[in-house]
This record gives sequence, C-alpha cells and structure tokens, in this order.
Amino acid sequence: MTTTTAIGYEKNLPATDPEALIAREVDVPELGPHDLLVEVEAVSVNPVDVKLRAGAPADGFRVLGFDAAGTVREVGSAVTLFAPGDEVFTAGSIDRPGTNQRLHVVDERITGRKPATLSFADAAALPLTAITAWETLFDRLRLTEESSGTLLVIGATGGVGSVMLELAEALLPNVTVIATASDAERAAWVRGLGAEHSVDHRGNLVSQVQGIAPHGVDWLFTAHSEGQIETYAQIVAPFGHIVAIDDGPRDVFPLKGKSIAWHWELMFTRPLQQTPDMVEQHRLLNQVADLIDQGSISATTTQTLAPISPDTMREAHALVESGRTLGKVVVHGWR
Repeated sequence: MTTTTAIGYEKNLPATDPEALIAREVDVPELGPHDLLVEVEAVSVNPVDVKLRAGAPADGFRVLGFDAAGTVREVGSAVTLFAPGDEVFTAGSIDRPGTNQRLHVVDERITGRKPATLSFADAAALPLTAITAWETLFDRLRLTEESSGTLLVIGATGGVGSVMLELAEALLPNVTVIATASDAERAAWVRGLGAEHSVDHRGNLVSQVQGIAPHGVDWLFTAHSEGQIETYAQIVAPFGHIVAIDDGPRDVFPLKGKSIAWHWELMFTRPLQQTPDMVEQHRLLNQVADLIDQGSISATTTQTLAPISPDTMREAHALVESGRTLGKVVVHGWR
C-alpha cells in the first residue's frame, strides 16, 4: 500500500508545544468509487482544526485539515466529475483523515474545480468557509436575488463571515448587510467586502443595531452564539431567522415570543449523512470558482506561511487560536 506524509496529533497539547503537531508516514486508503486522490499543494487552518487539536481524542494519530487545493492524481471507478491532472479545491469531511497530507483522498461530490485565476494557496483559503457561507445564505435562509431585508453578520471578520459578506454583495443586491467589527481596521475590512454598516460587538449591540434597523434585522448569522440569545431576541424582527455555526446555546426559548426560527449550519452534514444531494457541494464550489474568475468575489487570504510542516502548522494554529486574525491563514508547499 502507498504511504504519504501527514501532519496530525497524538495528544491534546497547546499549539506552543513542539509535540502538538507532528509528521508521520500514513497509509493512503484505497479509492472508493467516487473518490479522488489529490496531491495537496496548499491548506488552510480553521477554528475547527484548533478545537479538535485541543480537545478531541486522537485515536492514536489524527490528521487534521479541512481545506486544500491540489491536483487530481487518480480517480475511483465511478468518478465522472474529474480526471487526473485537474486542479481542485475541497474541504473534505470530518469523518475521514484530513487534508494536511501530501496525498489526500476525497469524494468528488464535495470537491470543486480550483478557480483558474487563483494560486493554490489562495484557493485553499476558500472551501470550508465558502460552503458554510453559501449553505447559510441559500440553503438555511433560502435567500434569492429578489430577497430584500437586513442581514446581521456576527463574526464578520473571520473566514466564514468574510466570504458571506462577499457573496451577499455579489448575489443579494437588495439585502442590507450589517457586520460586526471591533476596531477601525476591521470595520474597514468588512466595508471593503460589501457591508453597508459595521457595529462593534464589544459595545451595546442592541442599541447599535436598532439604530440602523429599528424594527429588527430579518436574518442573523452568528459564529459566537453562546450566551447571546436574550440579545438576539431583541435585535431580530418577528418571524426572523438565526443561523449558528458554533455549538450554541441549549435554550432558545426567549426567541419564541417573536416566532424567530433557529437554524444550525454544519457544512459536513452532506458528506457525513451521505445525503442524496451531496453533489450540491461540488456545484456550489464550482459556482464560487466562477464568481472568483469573473472578479465578483476574491480570496480572503490575509496570511500565507510556508512550508507545510509541523512547525509551520503550529504557527498557523496559534494565529487562529488567538482570535485576532482577519480572513484566512494559509500554509503552502511541502519541504
């Protein structure tokens, strides 16, 4: 069986610990009917990577990574969407070994064509965040080009929020977007991505939002919902909708009086559940690639590190773990 170099963890350690992430040779699994074998050129680090490294069982050795861009080297027997030599980007799935390895096996139905106008590094910044933002706007909230109202994006300077602002600007012309930002640099960032308004989530969020949308916002996306339900109940309009991507609260009863709907968004649901519409992630990634190549949206890379190694990956984890990063941190190139 073929082996490949992978970066993962054996113990839950701080990112500053030299043993927090290590390299190992691991077996490359046999390709399933819909699988691609991708030679990985670049990866990025997401909060889910940090969360798993810090607290999830390693089961011996766990390979992290939920973003990659690279080149298809082999395909499974039923593959129809790609051929060897194609350049792709993908977020993979949480129930399979991650993308932080030279050779990665991933289902074609959750893989998209790499935007032709982007480097591998910039392409690797997009899959997880683009899928999450797209599914939030168009699957959970069911927004269309004709939709009109106000969207509040909480966590707008992170990876998902940044892509969401760009998608809203490009595809939702009648939606007014309010984005959270904690300082002048971040306020400039969100406005540059298309937000009409910015508010400081460290201040009185209720008064700030009500000053812009006195009757409440129609839709709210949050990456930080724990302990915020009472606040959301005040700033979301009757019959409004909230989408959360964090582990969230256990009690959403305060929303009942205004018939506010609560939605979860987990971009791994389709591959985890093998849903009949799993190929929709392939299609949406291709639509994102089209928007990139048309110049309608751009990559959200803000920091690029090299090479892909345990030391560099630990540095990237520490940056993401700080909670102060704008956009995405990307790591590219193997030693």
